[in-house]
Amino acid sequence: MFRLFDLSLQLNGFHMKEAQTLFNSILAVPEAEYPKYVENQRRKIAEYHLQHNLFYQKLAGTTEFMSWNDLPVLTKKDLQKPLDERLSKGYRKQSVFVNKTSGSSGDPFVFAKDKEAHALTWASIIYRFGWYGIDFNKSYQARFYGIPLDFIGYRKERLKDFLGRRYRFPIFDLSDRFLEKVLKHFRTKKFDYINGYTSSIVLFAKFLQTKNIILKDICPTLKVCMVTSEMLFDADKKLLEAQFGIPVVNEYGASELDLIAFQNPQDEWQVNSETLFVEILDENNQPVPHGTEGRIVITALYNKAHPFVRYDIGDVGILDEKSTFKKPLLKKLIGRTNDVAVLPSGKKSPGLTFYYVTKSIIEDDGNVKEFIIRQTKMDAFEIDYVSSEALTPEQIKGIQQAIDTYLEPGLHFTYNRKETLERTLRGKLKQFQSEL
Repeated sequence: MFRLFDLSLQLNGFHMKEAQTLFNSILAVPEAEYPKYVENQRRKIAEYHLQHNLFYQKLAGTTEFMSWNDLPVLTKKDLQKPLDERLSKGYRKQSVFVNKTSGSSGDPFVFAKDKEAHALTWASIIYRFGWYGIDFNKSYQARFYGIPLDFIGYRKERLKDFLGRRYRFPIFDLSDRFLEKVLKHFRTKKFDYINGYTSSIVLFAKFLQTKNIILKDICPTLKVCMVTSEMLFDADKKLLEAQFGIPVVNEYGASELDLIAFQNPQDEWQVNSETLFVEILDENNQPVPHGTEGRIVITALYNKAHPFVRYDIGDVGILDEKSTFKKPLLKKLIGRTNDVAVLPSGKKSPGLTFYYVTKSIIEDDGNVKEFIIRQTKMDAFEIDYVSSEALTPEQIKGIQQAIDTYLEPGLHFTYNRKETLERTLRGKLKQFQSEL
């Protein structure tokens, strides 16, 4: 079979053969030598940014590496500056992979990866999906994700879906009427696996439950379901496995990094130790023992274009006591939940839909620092935001147009500029909150 997915990566400048060779060499490092590999690679990437990245030099207050625990912990607020100010010497926007975070934590920003690091990310993803017999060149994906609705953005994503052998179900409308259409596709298409936002897939499983349908009975080619971006609770996992009739794999990742943890076939939440170094820190930025709750702080071991060294991702978690350098295990992840918005028309939209609505206010100039959205009535929402300047009438008009497009007309939004935003007891912002 023609390997269209591999070719698409190659045409975008991601040299997968070299990345695969490097990734395989990391996998081959023996358990006994793995602590040395991790310590050498984390020091190497830190020293690179201390020498070649002015933004990181200023943050660290030095150009010399002293000790790992002396390095600063990088926060999302630190990264809310124009991307040009954060790139390492020798890298330009035109020569790197650039994207935006979803803003699901309330702290959106633009980030970059050098193309070698991004190719290594794909090697990591391909390896983990391969645990379940998924080959991106052959396997057909049922994708529960959002999609831009402007003409160019929409066509671009559909082209990527074609190259990636994916059929996308946009998640902006999850009413029973829409889910009935989704069900028809499963009756007629030979999907190999499901991938997408947890809350959307759970809603589909609940729909199937009301119909007393097991999805694999009508789509026998299905092998596995991967859920991402939001917390998967045990009860929801049982529901998914019961209604789909296939294994359900829990994925924890971040677009600016890589897959952080991925459930392996032994039902362990295995942390990515090949391209990332994951620490659990206390409130004083000190490592805590395995089995102890703390802030998840991550280092991208190969991204030279942009520093993600001791980066506080905004989540809280626990590493299992059985963890080793080569095979860390995530015992528990706390946070990353999203409510579902119920709209007057009967539409149900997951909280991450609001990424597509609010991305028009996520600018590279860093004006809007934080935001949360609260649903106060069926047709009423409030956006609380922190910014250097108030939103202009033109910006608000643009947001309202996006709301009309992605959700539905007739929704009323109130904008409240604030000095600070209320956080949970764990210090995390929840981007969308339903008060219904």
